[in-house]
Amino acid sequence: MEKAPFFAVPEGEPIGNAHWVKADDGIRLRVAAWGLEGAKGTVLLIPGRTEYVEKYAIAAGDLEKRGYATISIDLRGQGLADRLQSNENAGHIGDFADYQRDVQALLKSAEDLDFPKPYFLLAHSMGGAIGLRALMNGLPVKAAAFTGPMWHIGLGKLRPLAYLLSIVLRGIGIGNWLAPGTKNETYVLDTAFEDNLLTKDRGMYARLQAQARNHIALCIGGPSIRWVNEALRECGALSRLPSPDLPCLTFLGTDESVVDTDAIEKRMQAWPKGTLELVQAGEHEVLMEDAKTRASIMGKIAASFDAEL
Repeated sequence: MEKAPFFAVPEGEPIGNAHWVKADDGIRLRVAAWGLEGAKGTVLLIPGRTEYVEKYAIAAGDLEKRGYATISIDLRGQGLADRLQSNENAGHIGDFADYQRDVQALLKSAEDLDFPKPYFLLAHSMGGAIGLRALMNGLPVKAAAFTGPMWHIGLGKLRPLAYLLSIVLRGIGIGNWLAPGTKNETYVLDTAFEDNLLTKDRGMYARLQAQARNHIALCIGGPSIRWVNEALRECGALSRLPSPDLPCLTFLGTDESVVDTDAIEKRMQAWPKGTLELVQAGEHEVLMEDAKTRASIMGKIAASFDAEL
């Protein structure tokens, strides 16, 4: 594997061992790994839309303290992975199923780097949809954990209209355009802390802003029309399928407003080995709330994984 850059911001955070890898269709991706020595298992961490591996350095460090190695990935179209259209600031995908190519590249990287089994899954937001599909496809993990999973986009009663509009706009050939109401600017630099929907922790939000200011190449803005259409189609398809037969722990902030909370509650009520944990006053990024909240969540995730060793 060819070494790739890893941008530690702020200094002192756990530095990931980053590499360039390629999906089976030739798209270049970036993986980063932490905590190999003495690990009792490996967490495959699938990030959300707009995200990049550096964002999860703290989470990886917390998992390492609990005995787990972590390997994460810049999904296609974001981070330092290959961008997929001329407007590189737009979050874009040709086919939502292409993300499964990235999951396979992540899994192969864990194997090539001799990361210890068993494997476990941790996925956030859009990564929740990607991870759920991967589980349904037989991803070889012993247990899964999700935070704010995108099992439907938080559009409420507007979802049918948004879906219809995305079909029409895609059909007339402008699927690459930014979705209406979104911007090229990355969210954390365009939104003041007081107005953000991600976290109530000022320090963690400042961290995200510092990462974006120092390395804007990691960042993207709003989604393309085609991404919206593909995401809505995939979430609808997933909603009609049964949950996998493995343990699952899902965390949902009580102040979540980015993804659809009803879809999460419905899925977890029907997951035979699933548990839904509500994070009081948590927003979308529950792993980026205050230190006490993060420690509680990470402790529960590690305990759920420990039970399957």
